[in-house]
Amino acid sequence: MIPVDDLIALVRSYNPHTNEDVLRRAYDYGLRMHEGQFRHSGEPYFSHPVSVAAILTEQRLDDATLVTALLHDTIEDTDASYTEVSKLFSGEVADLVDGVTKLTNIQLTSTETKQAENFRKLFMAMSKDFRVILVKLADRLHNMRTIKSMRPEKQAQKARETMDIYAPLAGRMGMQWMREELEDLAFKVLNPEGRASIIRRFIRLQKETGDVIHQITGDMRIELKKEGIEADVFGRAKKPFSIWRKMQEKDQGFSRLSDIYGFRIVCASEAECYQILGIIHRRWRSIPGRFKDYISQPKSNGYRSLHTTVSGRDGKRVEVQIRTHQMHDVAEDGVAAHWSYRDGVRSNNPFAVDPAKWVAGLKERFEQAEDHDEFLEAVKLEMYSDQVFCFTPKGDVFKLPRGATPIDFAYAIHTRIGSACVGAKIDGLRVPLWTRLKNGQSVEIITAEGQKPEATWMEIAQTGKARSAIRRALREEDTERYIKLGQELARVGFEHIGKQATDKALTTAAKTMGLGGRDTLLAQLGAAQITARDVIQVLFPELATKTGEIVEGNRAVVGLRADQTFRRAGCCAPLPGERIVGITTLGEGVTIHAIDCNTLTQLTDDDSDRWVDLHWHEGPHAAIYGATIELTIANDAGVLGRLCTLIGERGANISNITFEERTPDFYRLIIDVELRDVSHMHAVCTALEADTSVAHIARMRGDNVPRKVGKGTGASNTVH
Repeated sequence: MIPVDDLIALVRSYNPHTNEDVLRRAYDYGLRMHEGQFRHSGEPYFSHPVSVAAILTEQRLDDATLVTALLHDTIEDTDASYTEVSKLFSGEVADLVDGVTKLTNIQLTSTETKQAENFRKLFMAMSKDFRVILVKLADRLHNMRTIKSMRPEKQAQKARETMDIYAPLAGRMGMQWMREELEDLAFKVLNPEGRASIIRRFIRLQKETGDVIHQITGDMRIELKKEGIEADVFGRAKKPFSIWRKMQEKDQGFSRLSDIYGFRIVCASEAECYQILGIIHRRWRSIPGRFKDYISQPKSNGYRSLHTTVSGRDGKRVEVQIRTHQMHDVAEDGVAAHWSYRDGVRSNNPFAVDPAKWVAGLKERFEQAEDHDEFLEAVKLEMYSDQVFCFTPKGDVFKLPRGATPIDFAYAIHTRIGSACVGAKIDGLRVPLWTRLKNGQSVEIITAEGQKPEATWMEIAQTGKARSAIRRALREEDTERYIKLGQELARVGFEHIGKQATDKALTTAAKTMGLGGRDTLLAQLGAAQITARDVIQVLFPELATKTGEIVEGNRAVVGLRADQTFRRAGCCAPLPGERIVGITTLGEGVTIHAIDCNTLTQLTDDDSDRWVDLHWHEGPHAAIYGATIELTIANDAGVLGRLCTLIGERGANISNITFEERTPDFYRLIIDVELRDVSHMHAVCTALEADTSVAHIARMRGDNVPRKVGKGTGASNTVH
């Protein structure tokens, strides 16, 4: 455990005016509160808060943040209280400790709806005082550095959470060093063999080529010295996870991977940055399309630097970053540079972004989302994406996530422009709307009066703003269409009982059913969220029994848009009454799967926007849904005929019989039947199982996952 004097020495190295007394008091208080507590490794628990504080000294943070680090677990894990911390230290420290405690209690690995709400809480906590997330990130970094003492399953959970949430968040905040270390520590847990193989290849490469980093940094220093420029030159091999990700993205082996080495040149002025860029390009051949100017177009977290990739010694590609010392501070600390101290005072770095404004900008974009899915999508796009900078013909610049299309560019200009978009030109040439934009391109949006967003745009758009606007427009268009359809369904339903679907009747029904009004009722009726029978039941309960209408096959599923078609998946062949989910496929509509279908486990996180929340329409369905039953029956006269009669008596139709195996004692056969729903399946299977000549019965499904038959419970496979 780091002694208090050593910790204070770390702080005094960048802040000679630190309040040594408050640091000592916080150290002693934390040590006393955590007395008798130990970590999984057997070390005293207080060694963890001290290490977290030491990590924060590397970012040269203020005394209040360091005191918070020392006390960040006291309110949650000891007898300390908010009131006591406030009285002994300050209200500022108590608020910070309380904020970190609340962040710790947010479970970020739960279901997507819960996860979206927890993200909201995370950003709300950040918006109150940005320093709470700095302490939390340092806390996570130390926990990952010492993760080996945890149980394997706990290691995997923490590593996945780190990879999915904390590493991207650190990167989005500009703290690239922390992102890389968090990713690599998580990679070590999640894929130790993959990481070890990368390291082994590195060692082999160094034996073959020598110390490439030392050679190239030496060459760069010589070139700079010739031009009379004083600058710091650093080189390093990229982290194992960074290389692994490149291999996966580019589908290349290690031997074919380029730019696995990175070099950084830190100089005195912005003018020197561009001068050094010229020197590097004169000495080494630049790689086309690999230059980025983040000085003239900085990232939203304040990051500024020139990036270029050149062909170095022996033709090996190397990435070079060129920046000033102040830019370097922001590049290392990101948004945290706003809080950094140098020589005892808050450093006045012109490139540091005000965290309050940065978080407020994020919150504003996220709060535009109308539901959990949209919010989570906006968070992930904001956290995980790099950026491209594109221009209007007039020279206005817009920042977009990498992979953005002209549709995203149009909505970035204005929602009205996006909705009216019919085409685009990039650098003067007409291009399809699905074209991926690149840095520095000039984009002209072509609009037409009367144009409306199309459903296919959801597959093209990448930004949360564009997707949200497209969804909203499609919903409004769908609502109009559903209202018209609902009017016709209501007319037919009411005529069936000799009544008229007047506006007054529909308004009264909507009020009774707790809906917003007549149009809302008709829209839900048209969208198959309610039925004409439901409306009639409310107004004329004595006549509703006459409307036992059969649910038509084309509207058997609730939750689809009007322009979407569906089909049942062959792998699980879900029946009405089973829990289902839809998976969209471009050009093929929606495929309906049982919620426990094994095929769903093969989908990745990248497929999350293809999922559609669906359920079967309530009411009686026609016996048109195919299911397959495997039977083993006694080889006796009349058995098969008797079983076919049992199936027919229960209203099911046999569409096919296949004999799989014949022996002197038994037959094994496959029967395809057409059923109404899962209850119908249960009734048929129960009747067959009760026959003394049936030795075995099972529902066959393409995913081969055993399921117990149960009335109304959904899927079935084996009957006992």
